Amino acid sequence: MKKFLIVPSILSANFCHLGREIKTMMHAGCNLIHFDVMDNHYVPNLTMGPMILESIKKNKIQVLFDVHLMASPVDSLIPLFYDLNVKFITVHPESTIHLDKTIQLIKKIGCGVGIALNPATSLHYLDYIMGDVDLILIMTVNPGFGGQTFLPYILKKIQQVRYLIDKNKKSVILSVDGGINLSNIVQIIQSGADYIVIGSALFHSQNYLQAIQDFKDIVV
Repeated sequence: MKKFLIVPSILSANFCHLGREIKTMMHAGCNLIHFDVMDNHYVPNLTMGPMILESIKKNKIQVLFDVHLMASPVDSLIPLFYDLNVKFITVHPESTIHLDKTIQLIKKIGCGVGIALNPATSLHYLDYIMGDVDLILIMTVNPGFGGQTFLPYILKKIQQVRYLIDKNKKSVILSVDGGINLSNIVQIIQSGADYIVIGSALFHSQNYLQAIQDFKDIVV
C-alpha cells in the first residue's frame, strides 16, 4: 500500500480546547491541519477565519495549516492568511470569476496552491491550471458540513485525477476529504490519494491517538 498522510480537519474539534486538540494531533504525528473556512454564501454554513490562526501562532503552536476556502468571492480573503503558518490555500473554481488571478494571489503570499473539486465539478478545469497547482482536493461529499456520508461513486474521480497527475508527471498532492472512515480508507488509498482529510472519525472518537493508529493499521 502506498504511503499517505492523515490530515485532521479541526472543523470537528472541540473548540473549547482547540489548542490542546491540535497539540494532541501533533503528538500523534499529524503536523498538517485542515482548516475549513465557510462563509454561509458559497456553502450553507458559517465557520472560522484567520483570527483563529493568529491566536494559534501567538501561542507558539508550531503546526502548519491547509486552509480550505469555501467562500465567494474568495480573492479578498487570501491575503488575510499571510504569515499564519499556512502551507496550502485551497479554493474552488466556482468561487472566483478569474481563477488564474486567484491562483496568482495565493502564490504572491507564498502559499502552495490548492484546487478543490466538488462531486459535480468538472475535471476540465485542470486542463488549464495543472502547471500552477500544488494540491488537488477531491470532495467526496458536498461541502458545507462535517459528518456527511462518503459518496462511493467519487472513487472513480479520484482515480481519474491520479491518472492525470501521473500522466503529466507533476508533483501534485492528491488530497481527499469527506466522510472518510475505517470502512472506506483502503479504497481511497488504492484509488490514488496522498493526503486523507479526516474530521468526525478522529475527533468524535474516545481516543485520538488510537483512532489515528487504527487508520494506519488497516491500510498496512
